[in-house]
Amino acid sequence: MSYNPISEIGEFGLIDRLAKITAPSTKQRPELIEGIGDDCAVWQSDESVVQVATTDILTEHVHFDLLTTPLHHLGSKAISVNVSDICAMNAMPDYAVISIAVPPKMPVEMVEELYKGMNHAAEIYGLAIAGGDTSSSASGLFISVSMTGTTTPELLTLRKGASPGDLICVTGTLGGSTAGLHLLQREKATMIEQMRNNEPYNKEVMAELQEYTEAIRCHLLPKARIDIIDFFSEEGIVPTAMIDISDGLVSDLGHLCRRSGVGAKIDESKLPVLPEARAVAEEFQQDVFDWALTGGEDYQLLFTVPKSQYDLIASHRDITVIGEISEKEEGMMLTDIFGMTIDMADMKRGFDHFAG
Repeated sequence: MSYNPISEIGEFGLIDRLAKITAPSTKQRPELIEGIGDDCAVWQSDESVVQVATTDILTEHVHFDLLTTPLHHLGSKAISVNVSDICAMNAMPDYAVISIAVPPKMPVEMVEELYKGMNHAAEIYGLAIAGGDTSSSASGLFISVSMTGTTTPELLTLRKGASPGDLICVTGTLGGSTAGLHLLQREKATMIEQMRNNEPYNKEVMAELQEYTEAIRCHLLPKARIDIIDFFSEEGIVPTAMIDISDGLVSDLGHLCRRSGVGAKIDESKLPVLPEARAVAEEFQQDVFDWALTGGEDYQLLFTVPKSQYDLIASHRDITVIGEISEKEEGMMLTDIFGMTIDMADMKRGFDHFAG
């Protein structure tokens, strides 16, 4: 028997194969509305209530670096990224269950600081940390958060549901997290180089980062857009499809289009790029639009609505219409700032855990 490395099929290829294996189990629970394939699993607990659930793992040296990430911030981020998944279903969070694996020699105070960050975020989002598990680790810190939320059958929004002609909308700004990551990685490299040369740490380097506070915040302390879910409720808006931007705009729009069986047209000039990200990209001699399109970890909401709801959407200063849903046969196309049309299928995609 021959064995194939996961890197050959990538993260989403692996998910597809695992979904096929577990598909028979879903038939045992007719109340399950949506299993593997969306931001959350969904089941109906009664006629008027729909439950959603998500889970996420943060792994040291893969998702975060303790040299550049304060533990309080890390705890907050661990909660926020899961709340973002709940929001992507047009739902509100209820409970979180947290499991951690830590090296035995890690100071207790560090673990407490991590949980203080989690609790602070939980209070902001109005959810309860209801339990979890702890274990030892031989290779760094691991954080696993599982979270449940609630919505109604009428408000539930999946990745599938977009139709040709729908407007493609995004909240907030893009590219900030990638800009912040670049700055922090450069800061780490500088620290390591100074340590190797037995030089004292140059505090002026950190002072230079003050002008990029927002970009660094975007990476270390993303905010789940629960405020947008409140706005939808107030205005009577139910998106036809929605996903949160964790893997990058191009990748996550691709997930939405595949699930909906549609294509898309977006206008690069309309992308809401974080102003600080432009300055950082120029400093690193990179294209800020590449960061906005493929950078990932912005945790904004990407959603579609009928054109008839344009005025309602336009009334919110933090929502931008960036394009339109098209027929599946037309593919996913981008009109760049020079007016050229680019097939997004040919573009670099976002982060893949198992990419070779």
